This record gives sequence, structure tokens and C-alpha cells, in this order.
Amino acid sequence: MAAASPPLARSARAAETGIGPLRPDPGERLDLPDGFSYRVVSKTGDTMDDGFRVPPAHDGMAAFPGADGRVILVCNHEMPPAFSEYSAFGTDFKSLPDELKERVYDHGGGTSPGAGGTTTTVYNPRTGLTERQHLSLAGTELNCAGGPTPWGSWLSCEECFESPGTDFSRGRLVTREEKHGYVFEVPASGAGLADPRPIRAMGRFEHEACAVHEPSGIVYMTEDRHYSLFYRYIPDVPGRLHEGGRLQALAITGRPAQQLHNWSGDRAIATGESLATHWIDLDDVDPAENDLRLRGTAAGAATFARGEGLCAADDAFAFTCTIGGRARLGQVFVYQPSPLEGSAGEEERPGRLTLLAEAGEDSLLRNADNLTMAPWGDLIVCEDTSGHCGLVGIRPDGTQYQLADNAYSKSELAGVCFSPDGKTLFVNIQYPGTTVAISGPWPA
Repeated sequence: MAAASPPLARSARAAETGIGPLRPDPGERLDLPDGFSYRVVSKTGDTMDDGFRVPPAHDGMAAFPGADGRVILVCNHEMPPAFSEYSAFGTDFKSLPDELKERVYDHGGGTSPGAGGTTTTVYNPRTGLTERQHLSLAGTELNCAGGPTPWGSWLSCEECFESPGTDFSRGRLVTREEKHGYVFEVPASGAGLADPRPIRAMGRFEHEACAVHEPSGIVYMTEDRHYSLFYRYIPDVPGRLHEGGRLQALAITGRPAQQLHNWSGDRAIATGESLATHWIDLDDVDPAENDLRLRGTAAGAATFARGEGLCAADDAFAFTCTIGGRARLGQVFVYQPSPLEGSAGEEERPGRLTLLAEAGEDSLLRNADNLTMAPWGDLIVCEDTSGHCGLVGIRPDGTQYQLADNAYSKSELAGVCFSPDGKTLFVNIQYPGTTVAISGPWPA
């Protein structure tokens, strides 16, 4: 990837990180540079402290501070109800006590309960041991990414749009009792199952990731569709998302319904190009039909090629479009909020959108997905390719380096995040489902 005029606020140094070439992993799980190592934190099928088993399909994740230097990890599991026998409950859902079933969002008629949700893990970096694990959100579906909040919770996103009824899904008969396509909030400090209440005002669509603008409490969201929108939710009360708010979609000023895919030369934007933005109010945000993005586009919102990972990057927000660009190998955008974000006068000092990087056939990074900002100012990006996937660092000037590689399976990597002290990097190998904690000589 190439980039110009980096919009990230942190020092735009282009110096080498000091991270060397990757070395083969004797354990055949994840290749890392010399001097780096990993420990397994969570693994599909392990029995947790609540008696349930760790589900597969580890996806989005965040790390929160725990007691005495411990790290609390809240992890999504991207599971459909068709695979409910592989869920935390296995085939024992009907035998669960009623008080526990009340904390399960969709019972699926007792035969196909929502198999997605989240697990919470307490990890001790000093000992390298996992001290506790439990199921923390249950009965949801295809929990893909999400994002942490400044008030100590995880926003778990359903990447689906499903309605109540019975149909065939992935070759199996599936019953749903509830609507799906929502964001759910999971307290990081919780000891059991969270109250599975969808935040309906945040919209019903194929949610991917969330990130919070701490000064205002605004939540930005991506959507995993070929022609998707970039959303923001302005809560009526910052930090209390269930109490309602306004849902809006980003638009490019002077370019209504701008397609930012760059799939052709028509209306393409250049790497490094910065565009003034404004926001369009959306109505009927909990629709019966999956048309929110279509109505937003008709009103002038910009569209993206499968918006996926999203993270805070200093005072801006970086997000990926996994099939954007002329080669359809991915893009990285940065949104710089207005100094008056979400308030009166915002359009006089608008936020700006910049295409930081776009992958081509000769790029190191392919099909960017989840991402996080490293303590030293680089973006660390998970790949989701048709071959083997790795972690790639992007410096503020757009140059890249390889940080890890899953050369042993075709599983994507996901959920990349740093511990609160910045000394441990956590990442998921999605299938069959493993979380690892990486330590080593990180750049200063």
C-alpha cells in the first residue's frame, strides 16, 4: 500500500520498527519475529468455570484492565444457530434452569438457540495463565466484531439480518423467536451472563464493528455489505445507549451517494485524498426489511466495499473495507471528527474522510479486516484472505511490515487488541477458535 499526507495525529515517523523477519513456529500455530512468543489463552472446546464449553469462531475482542495487572478479554463468537450443537450449551439447552434461560436472547424454539455471543476471560500476563472464563452473552447470532467503550463495556455486533420464523439455514432446519441484526452491550466486569437487550436505536443491519468518540459519546459503526454505509449513533445521554439517540450515515460534501469502492476509474478517489463530510439522519432504524443502507444511499450517503474493522486512532478513527480498491484487495480509511462533532455548527467545521491506503497486487497486506492502533502509533491489521492470513503493521506514512503469519491453516485472524499497559498483543485464530497472547520486544 502507498499513502500520502497521513491523517493520524500521532508522530508521522516512517522509521523502521525494529521488528525482524518471521520465524517458523515449532508449534505450527503462528509464525512470529525473532524474540517474540505466544501463549494460548482460550481454546474451543475447553470447559469454562461456569461449566459451559468455549465456543468456536473467535472473532472481535477487546482487552480491559483487571485487578492487580490482570487483563479481562471479552471475545465475540461468530456462530449461526444452525451450528448450535457446537455452542457453549452443546445439546443441553433444554435442560438448563429457567433462570439461566432468561439470560439467553433467542431460544430457537428449544432446538436451535442462538449459538453466537461472547465469552469473558481473565488472563494474568505475569504468570501467562488463564485464571477464569465464562459465557457472558448468549442466544445471539453471528457476533462478528464490535468495540470497547470508555465506560468499561463491550459492544457486540450481530453481522446478520434475520427475522422470527423457521427455515433452512446452512442445510439445517432453524427456528428463530427473535429479530437479529443488533448491537448488544456486555459489561467487562460482569461475572455471568449479561442482560441480552438489543440496542434498537443503533439500527438493525449487518453490523460489523463499533468505536466510541470519547469526548461526545458518539458511536461509529461499520457494515459488512458490498455497498455499505458508515454510521454514527448520537446517544441522547452519553454512555447510556439504551436510552435512545439518533442514527446517521456519513456523506461526502458535494458528492451525493459517492461510491468509495474505487472499483473503476469513475469518481475514484486517490490515496491520501481528504474529503469534507456531513451526516444524514436515518429514520425507521429498526426496519422489517433489510433496506436501511438502501434508503441511506438514496438520501445521499456514501457507500463502501464491505466496511469491517474499526478502531480509535488517536483523535481519529481508522476503518477497513475488505474488498475495496481497484484490485478489490482492501482499503484503509481514516475519519477525522469535526471539533464540533455531533453538535451545532459542525458543518462549518466538518469532519474529513481520508483514504490512507489501498491494496494492489504487489501489496503486503491483503483483505484488511479487524485492526487496532499500537502504542507506538502504527495500525496493526488482521487479514481475511482466501489463503493463509497474518498480521500486518501500517506505519502512518502507509508503509508496511509483517508482524505474524498463520501459515498453518486458512483461518482468518481477528480480534487484535493490546493489553491496557501495551505490553501484550492478543489475537484470535478464528477456526477452530484460539486466542493467543503475544509478547516480545515491542517498539518504543
